[in-house]
Amino acid sequence: MSLFDTMYAEDHEQVVFCADRAAGLKALIVIHDTTLGPSLGGIRMRAYASEADAVTDAVRLAQAMTYKAALAGLDYGGGKAVVIGDHTTTQREALFRALGRAIESLGGRYIPTEDMGTTTADIERVRKESRFGVGRDEVFGGGGDPSPMTAWGVFCGLRACLEEVEGTAEFRGKTVAVQGLGKVGYALARYLYEAGAVLSVADVDASRTQRAEAELHARVIGAEEILFQPCDILAPCAAGGIFHRETIPRLRCRIIGGGANNQLLSDEDGDALQARGIFYAPDFAINAGGLINVADELGPGGYRRERAKAKTEAIYTTLKTIFAEAKRREVPPHRLAVTLAQERIQAVRNLRRLNLAS
Repeated sequence: MSLFDTMYAEDHEQVVFCADRAAGLKALIVIHDTTLGPSLGGIRMRAYASEADAVTDAVRLAQAMTYKAALAGLDYGGGKAVVIGDHTTTQREALFRALGRAIESLGGRYIPTEDMGTTTADIERVRKESRFGVGRDEVFGGGGDPSPMTAWGVFCGLRACLEEVEGTAEFRGKTVAVQGLGKVGYALARYLYEAGAVLSVADVDASRTQRAEAELHARVIGAEEILFQPCDILAPCAAGGIFHRETIPRLRCRIIGGGANNQLLSDEDGDALQARGIFYAPDFAINAGGLINVADELGPGGYRRERAKAKTEAIYTTLKTIFAEAKRREVPPHRLAVTLAQERIQAVRNLRRLNLAS
């Protein structure tokens, strides 16, 4: 399938390829939908196996941001930037300033924030060349790193999942396997530990698992095996595309909910999870806390942490609504979540048509 065919299939609006030889920049910016407002989404930096893989990731992530914003009640669309390269590089100034110039050229259609492989400092580098960028350092009036709020939203969402499956929101004594101990995964693991959960963890970085073992009394599992540990809850907080026909038959969990984006390789894989009796929280619904947090910087009076936290805690209610409506419509929650997001977007499109016609 060509790139244009992919864009047509999922109604993407724009794909921008960015290059700056002097800065070493190879990047793309994808804008999925701006019906609700300017596109908002993170800058991901990763050493992709191929440029095609980078395009595929960016296109899927931008769409997920649209649905995430729509379900969270935000007046923003979905976008994503992907920088192809080693995220551990220390040569970041020229790189992110070059990306900032590309973002500025879009005139506000895309508002970036940090994501996997990027930091608050990178956003400040972008802001040296662009008016646009959120997730700013607190000294500039921003909310700082949004990862802890993403983790808090996942934690609140998992309470809703527990209530649906077991009739209780108590984590005490529940076994939770956390895949990935990055900025979101480690914060989530800490929240779960403080709530009394028994943790198994995995990460490709041994220093992170050693820290979790010491601080959170977590059991360390190999990165290749964490998905298949017997547990009450599996919390994926690393890369996406991990649930598919090869992994789903081996899962031994009751609930899935985590910070990773695009956990399902396809919608059919969500159907397969339901067929196995595994309760899956749609990823773009449960992990919206970070997006809510950075969007609050654009709200009245600038960033207000308590306001952002209250909106993030509403993820619990959003999921309860999805679960109840999914039962009523007799569809899996992951498909219903997409439908609800699309319905909100379509309602705004219809209003615009009416205004134009009047």
